[in-house]
Amino acid sequence: MSNSAKVIAIVSQKGGSGKTTLAVNLATRAAQAKSESCVIDTDPQATAAAWGDWRGDFLPVVVTAPPARLARTIGSAAKNGVDFIVIDTPPHADAAAREAIKAADIVLIPTKPRAFDLHALEPIADLVSFAKKPAFVVLNSVPSGATVLTEEARSTAKEMGLKVCPVELGDRAAFHRSSAKGETAGEMDPDGKAAKEIEALWKWLRKTFKKQDK
Repeated sequence: MSNSAKVIAIVSQKGGSGKTTLAVNLATRAAQAKSESCVIDTDPQATAAAWGDWRGDFLPVVVTAPPARLARTIGSAAKNGVDFIVIDTPPHADAAAREAIKAADIVLIPTKPRAFDLHALEPIADLVSFAKKPAFVVLNSVPSGATVLTEEARSTAKEMGLKVCPVELGDRAAFHRSSAKGETAGEMDPDGKAAKEIEALWKWLRKTFKKQDK
């Protein structure tokens, strides 16, 4: 990671797409890699903030910020030495998504590989293309053996002009069970499939950042 903070925005118009789970798992993995990591929760429901309360005094730090204060919150986090920032956004909220995308180095768009969920990618595709930010769809809650489903989801996303992250996240109980305890899949079951998927996503993300820095 370079000296300046890396900012990842996690956006999706659809509720239940797994934004908060992705945010806290990635920020925690960054903390394990000795990054000063932080989640900025812009969702009025403050799900990530609740996870932070359950977690207690362990990294990542979770702070809440309304979209209008996002840039300022990122600035003060970076001043305090935070070098890895993940923004968690609410569904159905263009203003929050727009601000998060504007502030981000990379945008991740989690979606389940189903027609209704994929349909919700369109407004986000417009926002990222307008902002000219690198953005990747992350297929999430993928049922095991759903090869045809994921192939179709990938081509639907590509038709909208979106890139698709090569790492998929399965429909894993470990993601849900760990969140309820203020933990992550990797902490609860380090050898489990969910932990391995987050590890693969983390490695891919590091590589993608390195390419950007060149």
